[in-house]
Amino acid sequence: MKILLTGGCGFIGSSVVRHAIAQGHEVVNIDKMTYAASEAALEQAGHHPNHRLVRVDITDAPLMRAAFAEHRPDAVMHLAAESHVDRSIDGPGDFVATNVTGTFVMLEAARAYFATLQGSQRESFRFHHISTDEVFGALADDDPPFDEHTPYDPRSPYSATKAASDHLARAWQHTYGLPVIVSNTTNNYGPWQFPEKLIPLMIINGIQENPLPVYGDGRQTRDWLFAEDHAKALLKVLQLGVPGATYCIGARQPRRNIDVVREICTILDEKLPSPRGPRQRLITHVRDRPGHDNRYEIDPTTAQRALGWAAEHDFTHGLAVTIDWYLRHEAWWRAIAARNYAGQRLGARV
Repeated sequence: MKILLTGGCGFIGSSVVRHAIAQGHEVVNIDKMTYAASEAALEQAGHHPNHRLVRVDITDAPLMRAAFAEHRPDAVMHLAAESHVDRSIDGPGDFVATNVTGTFVMLEAARAYFATLQGSQRESFRFHHISTDEVFGALADDDPPFDEHTPYDPRSPYSATKAASDHLARAWQHTYGLPVIVSNTTNNYGPWQFPEKLIPLMIINGIQENPLPVYGDGRQTRDWLFAEDHAKALLKVLQLGVPGATYCIGARQPRRNIDVVREICTILDEKLPSPRGPRQRLITHVRDRPGHDNRYEIDPTTAQRALGWAAEHDFTHGLAVTIDWYLRHEAWWRAIAARNYAGQRLGARV
């Protein structure tokens, strides 16, 4: 397929690009190249003849219509989004612009393009909208995990804008017949993740033996999915998903934030022993963020059955792989730190 993919230089998007190119697809990578984007994350795929990077803001309607007209994709994978909860609390306007207006522009450009298609190309066209489990709100400790039937209950500016984008995507399916598929996922981790998120921040601070800031008591629970596993699932959703359907993608790997940090400390102590002693001494509890959700967890049963997919990495193995990567790619994250996105600007972001 020729896939028009938004946000392909982001953490998850770059993983999808790498896997799509490896599977023989052609990718038109639409990316505004904001602070969290990295061409390096594309690795060899960035230089492949089947990959083209187009630096465009998805809120620019004329340019997005032109991108569809020029490249005439077989499918769309819409990953571009502002995704950091703390940033959404500090400045929600960017999240409304990218996540809501940007999705609206994408849907309208796709709808106009879809109207020009005929025959098998029209029949096979898909618009895959990629979203988050945070749209479902927060779970109590004894609640069952989220699934495709969980009501929406967003709690932060970030999750509210993603919920709005999900609703827009489904409305364009119902009202206009655009063949939309929605997928929702839980917390991703792995190589190339921007260092303001919990796992890379704790790894990097642990390597440097800086404080490990944990919000509140750290007992908030998240379900963790290795990004490479998610990328494979997303491509299966695009190829096998049914228009109008939703697929919840998860790995059944829930962990409390404090336990994630402790496990990072343990692995780092094994790989990079410190003469000053175990790194758990660096854990520092800081003031909790406003409206911090207690628990997210996904039941991926429907997706696993429909797609023939299951996550390959258990959390302990995936975390060790991730730590090894950050140990080998010190130049990459130090360059980001030099741009003032590390240190006090970052916290236990999850």
